[in-house]
Amino acid sequence: MTNIDDQLIEGPTGAILRDLPSPYQSHPFGLLHLPRFIGKIRKHLKEGLPKSYQRNFTKGFDGFLCLHLGVEPSDVIECVRIANSEEELNSKLKELFPAELNCHVWNRKVVQMGMSDMALEKLEEIKSDLGAKNRPDLRSFADVIDYDEGRID
Repeated sequence: MTNIDDQLIEGPTGAILRDLPSPYQSHPFGLLHLPRFIGKIRKHLKEGLPKSYQRNFTKGFDGFLCLHLGVEPSDVIECVRIANSEEELNSKLKELFPAELNCHVWNRKVVQMGMSDMALEKLEEIKSDLGAKNRPDLRSFADVIDYDEGRID
């Protein structure tokens, strides 16, 4: 991997951002991955989201989170676009999101995504692409994201 700058490096699958939150980081509302989705939205709005992230932007975890909440990704993007502060963003998201977030249901999905029999093959393929085929500690897609972005050695 070659350093481009402190926040962006080239990896085996394309550009890797080092400044996005981990999918395991929770938002003050208690939802895992939401800070990461917000971070990707901010980069997207500044036209700084690399192609390697654009292919799953509003899909993957982003899309599953929106599906869980019953909202459109475009509505979350609009909240981020028009908010002038974290407080204003949280207020807009609170209006957009349902009253019952069911964080425990969503957070369990994030932690376990990739562990089902159907997903294990894809997880192993991604690990192989990253040169981490023999890493039994990478058990979920969130683990693989953290590994790819340098939060797991």
